Amino acid sequence: MQKRRRRALLVLVLRKLLTCAICAIALVALLAVHGNVFHFSKLPASSESLKLPSQQDIKYQTVGAERSWKQELMPPHSSKPPVSSSKLDDQSSSMYLRRLWKPPPNRDIFPCIDPSSNYTGPAESRGYLLVHTNGGLNQMRAGICDMVAVARILNATLVLPELDKRSFWQDTSNFSDVFDEEHFINALSNHVKVIKKLPKELSTAKKAIKEFISWSSMEYYQNQIAGMFEDYEVIRAAKSDSRLANNHLPLDIQKLRCRACYLALRFAPPIEEMGKLLVERMRLHGPYIALHLRYEKDMLAYSGCTHGLSPTEADELRAIRENTEHWKVKEINSTEQRYRGHCPLTPKEVGIFLTALGYPPDTPIYVAAGDIYGGNSHMANLQSRYPMLMSKEKLASVEELEPFLSHASQMAALDYIVSVESDVFVSSYSGNMARAVGGHRRFLGHRKTISPDRHVLLYSKASTSVFYRFFPLSLYFCIRKVFVRLVDKIKKGTLREGRKFSTRVIDLHKRRQGSPRKRKGPISGTKGMDRFRSEEAFYENPLPECLCRDQRTPVSANASHQVVLHSGHISMEKSS
Repeated sequence: MQKRRRRALLVLVLRKLLTCAICAIALVALLAVHGNVFHFSKLPASSESLKLPSQQDIKYQTVGAERSWKQELMPPHSSKPPVSSSKLDDQSSSMYLRRLWKPPPNRDIFPCIDPSSNYTGPAESRGYLLVHTNGGLNQMRAGICDMVAVARILNATLVLPELDKRSFWQDTSNFSDVFDEEHFINALSNHVKVIKKLPKELSTAKKAIKEFISWSSMEYYQNQIAGMFEDYEVIRAAKSDSRLANNHLPLDIQKLRCRACYLALRFAPPIEEMGKLLVERMRLHGPYIALHLRYEKDMLAYSGCTHGLSPTEADELRAIRENTEHWKVKEINSTEQRYRGHCPLTPKEVGIFLTALGYPPDTPIYVAAGDIYGGNSHMANLQSRYPMLMSKEKLASVEELEPFLSHASQMAALDYIVSVESDVFVSSYSGNMARAVGGHRRFLGHRKTISPDRHVLLYSKASTSVFYRFFPLSLYFCIRKVFVRLVDKIKKGTLREGRKFSTRVIDLHKRRQGSPRKRKGPISGTKGMDRFRSEEAFYENPLPECLCRDQRTPVSANASHQVVLHSGHISMEKSS
């Protein structure tokens, strides 16, 4: 009897201790979120764990070694909320504004795309590779660069790719209308043989039409595709998007992809000239933000995102989705899409976001986008917050833009140039444009690139039933910190814009400003194609293969060249 009482007493004591521990943890979490107890912006003086390997040492590391690359380096000012200019003197106000435009530290990282010492020129060609690209401008760009690498793997001659003329935009542009074909051919001459057209004698030859498997390895092309040249002189790739793996490819192949993307694939001269002119005109207003506002009819119809739209507009988008045959998913829950982070921010949400970050109303903003769905009705709030909203249509005359107006890819190329050259780039959606521009800006020195966090923490039923049963506050905090949830609280009147809201938004984006970090691998637990889809795209972050530290010249020491930047592209010029 006495033993039972002791056991009962022991169980009671343990329960009380456990309850106290849970309460203590919850209290610390509450203070951390609401009181800024933990100052994550204070980095240790030593950053050895964040150092990049040298060009010779770059290789895939173990899982433990990769952890230090998963988060961006936090700018020292990022945790400071915006302060009213009326409370600051002119000097401190000026210093604060400079911090808003200051790029993240690049830690002396430079492009390193020279091949290794044992790299050889193109071997004897086995045959010809024809490529039909698909998608919009940036999807086609990535596909073209991948097909350069595939041609190298196959020892094939690459025929200048055919651009997509059947996509949503119905653009009739050819390769030479969008890209500088002579420069493309010459820049790759030591790596892959590229020709403008298939030889006449092969124009009627039987071709093997093949849709390459997505995210394929080098072995796939060597073992399953190369052998097709024994029966066919020409292989036609039916699609080009995502046909090459992001990771675990030979270093020289990865460098070739970067060379194709950032050196060879330059826009056609008329586009380059017009793009530079737009940049110059934006610079007249001072430092500027390039805002990729992906709030266009095709995007909203495809994604099923109708938040902030009228019932009539939602019905119109649903009809477009149902009538577009190659869009497979027809029934979409818009609310669920938004809370999973699959929807672009609305123009109003972007205005709230930029205000929370501290950008003043007179900030020049270049809107990189097509026609915004709903026009002025959806742009009014953003326009009222930031009157200096500019676009290519506002910066250039109708006569200047006339050669590009009826070609979506060429108009998108102008936006691409102005976005790459901007002081700050902000994207409302992490689509092809945002990934391509973000990766290019990383390659050119990690220019400030802010990616709004639109996601809610994903968790399984198992984790909910076990972990969150004991720590329910942690789930509450994770959900309520996400930007779209915060915006919803403003709409409901349970949260107001101001210092408290700004502090939360800034805190949420400390490490989302484009500073150096290694490319993210697949999400743990994903399998098959979902595993590849969850990876960070190669062109979104070409580190570590194409970016090295402590390389004082971005090319090898025995090559008498220097890197020169031209509208976001690099070119090699002989040094005097």
